[in-house]
Amino acid sequence: MRNPFRRWGWTRSGSGGAEQRRIDVGDVSWPVQELASPDAHTIDGAVRLGPVFAAGRLLASSVAALPIHQYRKMGGERTKLPLAPLFQKPSAQGTIDDWLWQAMLSLVYRGNAVGLITERDWLEYPTKIEWLNPADVFVQDTNAIGTRGSFTDPVWSYAGVEIPSHDIVHIPWMSYPGRVWGLSPIAAYAVTVSTGLAAQKFTDDYFRAGGQPPGHFRNTQQTVDQSQAGVIKRRLVQSIRSHEPIVYGKDWEYKPITVSIAEAQFCETMRLGATQIAAIYGIPPEKIGGETGGSYTYSSPEQRQIEFIQDALLPYLVKLENHLSALLPRGQYIKFNADALIRVDILTRHSVYEKQRLIGKNSIDEIRALEDEQPLPDGRGQDYTALPIQTGSSITVPQVRGDHDPGLRLIKTPRRDHG
Repeated sequence: MRNPFRRWGWTRSGSGGAEQRRIDVGDVSWPVQELASPDAHTIDGAVRLGPVFAAGRLLASSVAALPIHQYRKMGGERTKLPLAPLFQKPSAQGTIDDWLWQAMLSLVYRGNAVGLITERDWLEYPTKIEWLNPADVFVQDTNAIGTRGSFTDPVWSYAGVEIPSHDIVHIPWMSYPGRVWGLSPIAAYAVTVSTGLAAQKFTDDYFRAGGQPPGHFRNTQQTVDQSQAGVIKRRLVQSIRSHEPIVYGKDWEYKPITVSIAEAQFCETMRLGATQIAAIYGIPPEKIGGETGGSYTYSSPEQRQIEFIQDALLPYLVKLENHLSALLPRGQYIKFNADALIRVDILTRHSVYEKQRLIGKNSIDEIRALEDEQPLPDGRGQDYTALPIQTGSSITVPQVRGDHDPGLRLIKTPRRDHG
């Protein structure tokens, strides 16, 4: 395996050695460390908040589950190609699924996916890329334009070791003009994460301390000693837990204690935090513990999935496609099949298949492949010829007239009922 460090003999740069970078003022243009808790500035701290973890899991798992197709475009024709080695075994460890998970988690939490090209083919196209921990990556991009260490000629280093730019694959989430390093979502919204962590900690402390007693039970006429109080309390708790009525004499008074409005607001705070985090990533709030209002509540599952792909996944897919396609020979590119995430009921699915076959868009074998079925024997399922379309007592049959475009001719035939 190619070892770029041994090949070039790079030395440690002056970027602070192997010190790990925190998510702080270096990632955004305004100070956030004074407003948010320290835990909100680290990935390990931020992912302890349920909605943050859920957002990363949802986005990364959705992208990693998509099939990848590779094409070559020449003129107006597009040809499907076998996947390049880079998309079959892209890393020394794990599979393409693990590889995409790592890239997406870096983008979602750090705002930057940084890879090191470790192997190339004989034409110098990458065949293996190892994603680096963005916390250990430093890029100098603030010098004057045209000089080394500027936006046009950045200097990269990993754990204090300088790496040539042509061995770096960098995918930013969102970059300011004149900057190479992308904006970190967690850093930009550290205050939102900090508020959610504080509400989560309050809830945990509340229940660890025993919470709030459900009520108080007292005798208005006589004094009850400790042993009697213990017996009465056990009987009361047993009755409450069994959801049975409480029976007591005229001298007893029971007052249940309800959660105060101020304490109930912490539940609202946690839901609001989840909704805000969902807005950062364009995710439907109910998928990560938030609340959805308006007409979205009445949308069909299929429509909600389409909106999730359009609003949340598509920006990431386009970035991955463009940056990874740039590593392929000219004219070749990759596409994620986002339609694979849209699952419809079996009746609708086969109705679509029928229309695709009728107009000659797909062959029987292609439709069978979508259902994980074997092709028909003797090549009988490879025909693309459009089929007759029944319209009342007539059948519309596509006819080919010489070298001209297909035309339609009506053939009057009796319509037969299918047995």
